[in-house]
Amino acid sequence: MAHVQSNAVRASATPMQKPSTGGLAPWRENLVKQLILDGLSETLEVTELARACALSRSHFSRAFKCSTGVSPQDWIRCQRINKAKQLIRDTDLTLTQISLECGFCDQAHFCHIFTRSEGINPFAWRCKVVRAISCTRGTNRKPVARELARAGLRSSPDLSVTPQIL
Repeated sequence: MAHVQSNAVRASATPMQKPSTGGLAPWRENLVKQLILDGLSETLEVTELARACALSRSHFSRAFKCSTGVSPQDWIRCQRINKAKQLIRDTDLTLTQISLECGFCDQAHFCHIFTRSEGINPFAWRCKVVRAISCTRGTNRKPVARELARAGLRSSPDLSVTPQIL
């Protein structure tokens, strides 16, 4: 009985990993990821990505998910959100411009997807990031001030958002 228990403990301590099968070949995965990154601001169809790999749409989708752990649509969405976060952080583009630059059909869709992904809307995320940046290296509040003015809000000295009284 003790022998069986020790073997069970040993077996659970060393997980058996299945070799990854059914995924995309590395060259295909790299090709598709590059196509996605190059075309983020455009409409990306999974059918077109599959065609670039000479695979059917269903086989490509299954293989892509096997290789990356997420569906092609989810990977595209994640890359768009990452690009949007970079643009929000590093530029003073409006959220509408950022949404179009990242391939979202409009700002409302962008805000919905961003909020679902990050748990905070893009405007609030911008305020939070700018506040963190200004604390670490001085303050350049122009991008946030412009965005606040467009939203009918003004910035108080501590960068908290307060409604503008007309």
